[in-house]
Amino acid sequence: MSASEGAATVFTTRPTLQGTFGMVSSTHWLASQSAMAVLEDGGNAYDAAVAAGFVLHVVEPHLCGPAGEVPIILAPAGGDVRVLCGQGTAPAAASIGHYRSLGLDLVPGTGPLAAAVPGAFDAWMVLLRDYGTKSLAEVLRYAIGYAEDGHAPVERVGETVESVRELFETEWTSSAEVYLPGGKAPAPGELLRNPALAATWRRLIAESSGGGRVAEIEAARKVWSEGFIADALVRQAARPTLDTSGERHTGTLTAADLAGWSATYEAPLTYDWNGWTLCKAGGWSQGPVLLQQLALLPDELPEYGSAEYVHLLVEGCKLAMADREAWYGDADEVPLVELLAEPYNAGRRTLIGERASYELRPGSPGGRTPRLSTHATAVASGEPGFDATGIPAPGAGEPTVARSGASPQPGEPDVAADGSTRGDTCHLDIVDRWGNMVAATPSGGWLQSNPVVPELGFPLGTRLQMAWPQPGLPNSLTPGRRPRTTLTPSLALRDGVPVMAFGTPGGDQQDQWQLHFFLAVALRPEVRGGLDLQGAIDAPNWHNDSFPGSFHPRGMRPGSVTVESRMDPAVIAGLRLRGHDVTVGDAWSEGRLCAVARDPRTGVLSAAANPRGMQGYAVGR
Repeated sequence: MSASEGAATVFTTRPTLQGTFGMVSSTHWLASQSAMAVLEDGGNAYDAAVAAGFVLHVVEPHLCGPAGEVPIILAPAGGDVRVLCGQGTAPAAASIGHYRSLGLDLVPGTGPLAAAVPGAFDAWMVLLRDYGTKSLAEVLRYAIGYAEDGHAPVERVGETVESVRELFETEWTSSAEVYLPGGKAPAPGELLRNPALAATWRRLIAESSGGGRVAEIEAARKVWSEGFIADALVRQAARPTLDTSGERHTGTLTAADLAGWSATYEAPLTYDWNGWTLCKAGGWSQGPVLLQQLALLPDELPEYGSAEYVHLLVEGCKLAMADREAWYGDADEVPLVELLAEPYNAGRRTLIGERASYELRPGSPGGRTPRLSTHATAVASGEPGFDATGIPAPGAGEPTVARSGASPQPGEPDVAADGSTRGDTCHLDIVDRWGNMVAATPSGGWLQSNPVVPELGFPLGTRLQMAWPQPGLPNSLTPGRRPRTTLTPSLALRDGVPVMAFGTPGGDQQDQWQLHFFLAVALRPEVRGGLDLQGAIDAPNWHNDSFPGSFHPRGMRPGSVTVESRMDPAVIAGLRLRGHDVTVGDAWSEGRLCAVARDPRTGVLSAAANPRGMQGYAVGR
């Protein structure tokens, strides 16, 4: 039976929105509504995306910040799809030798030693300059308003702050000034303000004013990379800071690093599947994992949602993720052509058997020998001290939560009562009435990643923790090179025309959840004459951790599969019979997907957002 033949009507929490003017989906309702306000004010999808991105920095500070990073995929109406890379590089002094001289085998999960060159701000500015129509002040006014006048924070902001209260009060005191005002963590229903951040953006606008829209944006980029903001970031990197190693370290970021980096464009990596073309960022990101999983699928799929179906996807994911560990990174050329070629995947497909695999099995594209880090090899083989260390609980997201030096396991993620870590990422998708489309996944610069820079109101990021301080690997820590990121927005075409933008927070889980969502859209009946976006988002989801994690301390859980309790008990039993180590998580714990779409035949726009976490919303008309 084909997947579509076995499809059944799926309960949805909300309707798939439809309209013709504009659609926005993001991980926070204030960002969604701010983006919609820009569209209503005559702006396009790119103006709206920039405004929403800066609002997310304010309202989801535990999930993203200006000194983090953001990969963006954009499809201008009538133009070519492009990837805008907002992932900064390792500073010039961030050599393997430097970290080894400090006695470190891994890059710390928090603190300035983990800071790459910040990438998010410049990427947003480049997008606004090249594709937007609004001024700097017009797109920043929403973020400034929420930072200055306050916003009612979601519960997770306060929960995250409580998890690092001791650290903030004893070590990261600049963070306590913002997030523990009067000694109290942010509470729902009360206003949280960040006047320092609002002042930063007001000063940025003032110092950049004059000379027209593009000139002001270019001036703002200069202020960020060479002006008062750069000065404050460099000072912060030089401050000894307690990190997950349990020691105080200074970072490697310098003024020259900031002045010498800018966001760049590149062509997307694409893969054709059943009339669809999927567009992703290249091998410096996790993005090709989604394409590899599609390439591993057989011509005929098992019944959608069956135990055989889930088993097939989990086992294919393990193979793709093993290749990620062996082949992806910015320190060496990634053999993407071979990894996506049918002869290679035909051979890999034969490795998927009736039983769950507990091995890390990278392939040999073009006859090359796989290269795994010593740490990854030790974790995969279960050597003493490396068995499953640091793997998050069900539904976990990205960041390592900082702990004080007195913690029994420094760097271990804090876990909430529902089993999820206090931290993750953000996402937004927008399509406008002209057909412009954009997907972006901002992350990093979390409030729990580094101390707040006192003069600026936001912290540095920690993306360097994803690079291996070991030479000779595709993802080796290398000055001037990007650490491999998990951030991975998606854009899909039909018959060469952009029709859907989507993505999710979730670290290593992002391209697992996105595959499940995409297949649910592609294989199941339409609703209201359009794609069933909400049904695909709401469908029970799952992930596995059978590969080394991307975040410190980088453990794994061989054979693991975490499913939502809404999954059919017969499917769960079927997975266990196939040898999977199944963990049943909360009913709504897997994924935080967003999506927008456009029907090129009619011009009808649609959008949907994830109900998990109770803060993602789609808006549109």
